[in-house]
Amino acid sequence: MNVSEAVLRELVDLGVEVCFGNPGTSEMHLVASFDRVGGMRPILGLFEGVCTGAADGYARMAGKPAATLLHLGPGLGNGFANLHNAKRASSRMINLVGDHATYHRKYDAPLQSDIHAIAKPVSDWIGDPVSADDALAKTRQAFDIAMRPNGGLSTLIVPADIAWSEMTGIPQHHTAKAKRANSVDLKLVREAAAALRSGEPAALLIGGHAGLERPLALAAAIAEKTGARLFADTFVPRLARGRGRARPDRVPYLGEMAVMMMQGFRHAVMVGTKAPVAFFAYPNKPSTFLSPACKTYQPWDNDNDVIDVLTALAEEVGATVAPIPAAGALPDVPTSGKLNVESFGNAFAALLPEGAIVSDEAVTSGTWAQIASQSAAPHDWLALMGGAIGDGIPMAVGAAVACPGRPVINLQADGSAMYTIQGLWTAARENLHVVTVLFNNKSYGILNMELDRVGATAQSERSRSLLSLDKPVIDFTAMGRAMGASAVRVDDAGAFAMAFKRALAEPGPHLIEAMMV
Repeated sequence: MNVSEAVLRELVDLGVEVCFGNPGTSEMHLVASFDRVGGMRPILGLFEGVCTGAADGYARMAGKPAATLLHLGPGLGNGFANLHNAKRASSRMINLVGDHATYHRKYDAPLQSDIHAIAKPVSDWIGDPVSADDALAKTRQAFDIAMRPNGGLSTLIVPADIAWSEMTGIPQHHTAKAKRANSVDLKLVREAAAALRSGEPAALLIGGHAGLERPLALAAAIAEKTGARLFADTFVPRLARGRGRARPDRVPYLGEMAVMMMQGFRHAVMVGTKAPVAFFAYPNKPSTFLSPACKTYQPWDNDNDVIDVLTALAEEVGATVAPIPAAGALPDVPTSGKLNVESFGNAFAALLPEGAIVSDEAVTSGTWAQIASQSAAPHDWLALMGGAIGDGIPMAVGAAVACPGRPVINLQADGSAMYTIQGLWTAARENLHVVTVLFNNKSYGILNMELDRVGATAQSERSRSLLSLDKPVIDFTAMGRAMGASAVRVDDAGAFAMAFKRALAEPGPHLIEAMMV
């Protein structure tokens, strides 16, 4: 067998089952190897950002890596934004990046580029094999990095001549071994526990992998026992939500609100995250939210398992996980009226099915949906982690591949949809049950808000035109149909509720273009 086949077999042996790819000439031997290697599902994305975003969504739900297959430096560059989001999400991913043959690199062909430089900001490890045996060894290294306790992004460069070369022997069979987390530092745990029990105002902040159901329940029990206030990061990679689950306060996106909420604490304990900071700098506004008088504690580092840390902290304070009572009645399903942020949020919360996965890139239009659905049926909420828009549609695709028995709902803003709209085609090709609710307010709503918050004022339509999407108006319903999805446009709350119920009941991909007022 050649090295391409051996690499894929190695990944399958280690437990990698899916590859989201957009290959080119340098990757053809890897492409051909899918015919000879069973156990790995190749899925085509029509843009590399779809592949990397889908691998991110897959990893968040599957808890293990997918592979991506990208074409040289430009292909890796096209996928960069969603690799940035995946790195901020602490996702698990193995990026296979084809390269020119080693002997061809010196000729500076048109597609020659510095793959290492492109990969460095979005990689925890980069491998560039020099031989067949080295390629297999680095494949195992790539998997080990991805399976660290809090995830990891690996970039494995595969030069064409190594890919097509023959193995000199029969590769050994390897199976995945659980990556052991570092032992918890009990001294740090005791210091954090003492702070939480001090009687002074204290906050427990969680993020990263601590948003999953078990660690979240532990964090809630610790907060309940000590009287600390439980917070989650503004955006959490995967947050267990809904009836019977803990309801941490969310650190507000708006810095003014976050400062007001967090200035009174004297102690702050962080698990799976760090002290919160503003997304951007604003004139005459602070970059950090906690008071300078607040002492911070971090009994966790990236080589710890958040469950181990929270378990140790719970034992130290004497906390036990207990059932969480229901938080209140759900809103009624609207039958008429204008479709706006509030009426949509009420319909969404009332109709959200148990076990749903929500991929949230709604930006401004999904604000009330997140608030109203806290008491909805149990579900998982996937957030845009790195702020690089264009992750919502691909993330939903990856989540649906990882969890084929669960409905996936993508709350999608119109502006960011245009970055990776091709993901709808992949959902149709793979017959994935993904319901995309696309909010059409004909603008980059978040940027209109930010224009005022940074103190810049647009004086004319000339500058405002950079934030508007209405000349011409984009027909997302037609675009959804062109991509193979069942698509409908709605402009009132009753029509949305009916369309949403129908889309949840029928298999395959659906797009609901919600015309917002």
